[in-house]
Amino acid sequence: MHIIETRNLTFSYPDRPPALRNVDFIAGRKSRIAVIGANGAGKSTLFKHLNGLLRPTSGEVLIRGEPITKSNLREVRKMIGIVFQNPDDQVFSPTVEADIAFGPTNLGLDEETVRHRVESAIRLLSLDALRDRPPHHLSGGEKKRVAIAGILAMEPQVLVLDEPTAGLDPQGVADLIGFVNTLPERFGMTVIFSTHHLDLVPELADYVYVMDSGEVVAHGTVPEIFSQAELLERTRLDVPTLQRLMRSLRGAGVPLAEGYSYDEVEAAFLDAYRGSQ
Repeated sequence: MHIIETRNLTFSYPDRPPALRNVDFIAGRKSRIAVIGANGAGKSTLFKHLNGLLRPTSGEVLIRGEPITKSNLREVRKMIGIVFQNPDDQVFSPTVEADIAFGPTNLGLDEETVRHRVESAIRLLSLDALRDRPPHHLSGGEKKRVAIAGILAMEPQVLVLDEPTAGLDPQGVADLIGFVNTLPERFGMTVIFSTHHLDLVPELADYVYVMDSGEVVAHGTVPEIFSQAELLERTRLDVPTLQRLMRSLRGAGVPLAEGYSYDEVEAAFLDAYRGSQ
């Protein structure tokens, strides 16, 4: 049974064309899924359906095979946590520690359990030095870490990240990649994220959905999607930098194997170099 499944999911905001059109989407346990698409493709709207923030115009969203209803909405939101693109939408308490405690406290957990979860989240996101700071005084990257910590303190089974690297400096992006990649194996968590920066996708995802004008127009593994330059061009997405470089070099006669992540590309270059000696 899939942890999340949407079937023919369609949604329209008032007086607008459909933002989602018959979207079929599946997420399994411990998977790492990227949802990519240009602005207005429907990524954020899809994410808001995954824990019941929006209700479909038609179609359905299933969580462990059960549709989202008023009666199970609380359990769904415990299971699926969303970190929005702008952390100011989620970070609002007087201190970082209080903000992280907000979610588990509202789950009705006892004080000791809340304290344990807050300490675990603070440790995971390296926030101890910030715990007594007002969140609105923090940098964008620090606020994002606080927002993620607040969701993790609720111990969800699925972490949904909407444009997680927006506003982060290069070190912040590297730290986020390293942290997110520990979640499936360390905690058995599914990670779903959207991004405009396709260079990140091979580092963070095993499977990719491509959206355009509210529809899923393609899905597959990272190699299956990124080998289709015409698909990315048609959906107004750039071919990742490493793939552009490798295709250019192969076109010039350099015998490079396929590679998508940084480690794969590095290995392909080293193999080609050794073969030329």
